[in-house]
Amino acid sequence: MELTSRDNPRVRRWRELARDGRRRREEKRALIEGEHLVAAFLESGGKVEELILGKSAAPAFSALAKRCGRAPVLLADSVFKAIADTGTPAGIAAEIALPASAPDLKIAPSCVFLEGIQDAGNVGTILRSAAAFGIRHAVLGEGCADAWSPKVLRAGMGAHFSMALLEAGLAEAIERFDGTLCCTVPRGGIALSDLKLAGRIGWLFGAEGQGVSPALSAKADLKVSIPMPGTAESLNVAAAAAICFYELSRRAARS
Repeated sequence: MELTSRDNPRVRRWRELARDGRRRREEKRALIEGEHLVAAFLESGGKVEELILGKSAAPAFSALAKRCGRAPVLLADSVFKAIADTGTPAGIAAEIALPASAPDLKIAPSCVFLEGIQDAGNVGTILRSAAAFGIRHAVLGEGCADAWSPKVLRAGMGAHFSMALLEAGLAEAIERFDGTLCCTVPRGGIALSDLKLAGRIGWLFGAEGQGVSPALSAKADLKVSIPMPGTAESLNVAAAAAICFYELSRRAARS
């Protein structure tokens, strides 16, 4: 089957899934784009609802299409561009179902809590770093970029499919986690190298500039700072998160 019109109802729906977070939440569906994300989703055991290929790119993705176990929907190249979020799309996308159940934070050995991080690149990069260092749970709270938006998905590089993600109020989620909560602050906290990291650890990060709100900061068991001998006022939040995750992983490997 080949769709040749941008006004086709299926094409319009996929375009909305790529651009409208409310539509994604209502339908509990998302659109992932690019060979890497589709392959990562399949490797995680996910089942593609619809595989979508640009007509000229279809031969290059024949092996990946076979792994999906269903016939792809072909779009004229100009029509595929209408649903793509990238300027030069590779010609492959997939509709997937969002996770049906919320993660059980009471048994999570570690968790990331994000407050007010609006930059999609930072949110996706934090998730990617968390997955790389073995953290499998994350909660995106008030003011964060949509976890399933195309830009967050691209920055996450497949981390979404190996993590349990929750978009919810942070205060309640933190109570459910019930581990040691470490709140990062630019200065004045315990140096990361001096921090005792044992048991169930949660990391709380806020938006650059504003940081973590006083109400959530008050819930933290520990305030943590990364010593910076240079002249920069602060670290990018995604860079700070990666350093914290690495330190937790390094300590765990030594124990």
